[in-house]
Amino acid sequence: MADRAALEEMQKVLDEVFRDRERATRREVYASASARVALPADMLAHLNEMPDRSYSRQEMVDAINKVIESRGEQDAMGLL
Repeated sequence: MADRAALEEMQKVLDEVFRDRERATRREVYASASARVALPADMLAHLNEMPDRSYSRQEMVDAINKVIESRGEQDAMGLL
């Protein structure tokens, strides 16, 4: 899967998780993401690098982007 497609799939996961709530834990997002066949394991690994706590949608996006940047993948992958 192209990196951009993985980010688009992650956006769909976040849309789904945050549809009816203002906050969610990393575990809740991971559970939803792991149920998607189209999301590569490497993207799930990004979630595992985040602390398991409650996040707003924007905090979750910022945390995922921080992991992408810490891995030096922002140029190849892009950001959410």
